[in-house]
Amino acid sequence: MIRFVPLILAAVLAIAPASVHAASLVAKVSLANQTMTVIHNGQVLYRWPVSTARKGKITPTGQWSAKWLSKNHRSSRYENAPMPYAIFYNGHYAVHGTYQVNRLGRPASAGCVRLHPDHAARLFSLTKRVGLKQTRIVVQR
Repeated sequence: MIRFVPLILAAVLAIAPASVHAASLVAKVSLANQTMTVIHNGQVLYRWPVSTARKGKITPTGQWSAKWLSKNHRSSRYENAPMPYAIFYNGHYAVHGTYQVNRLGRPASAGCVRLHPDHAARLFSLTKRVGLKQTRIVVQR
């Protein structure tokens, strides 16, 4: 029986990371395609154009849970620029609305992920409903 303990422990550890990192709401950003796919409980709900970092700026890649929300946020770094429906996920990086909708679908931001304000409002509302810990922001090349 002692011999099976390492196998059981290995099986538990292999399963644990998936359950720890599971989120009911995932906002998956493609830097290459400048799109966001919103997945809720395994179902694709939306696919929207975004703007990420312009030349000389960086949108970090990785996975984060949402950290905090700010409905009517203004940038402290960029001349009080409006950032409606901001979902902060990595320090000063956020997913938020933009009024420069004609620039969506191509790099244009200082590093945040910009969405149409209507789309940002939908994602913000979903995030509030499921909770910060159940919301995952994934940014990939």
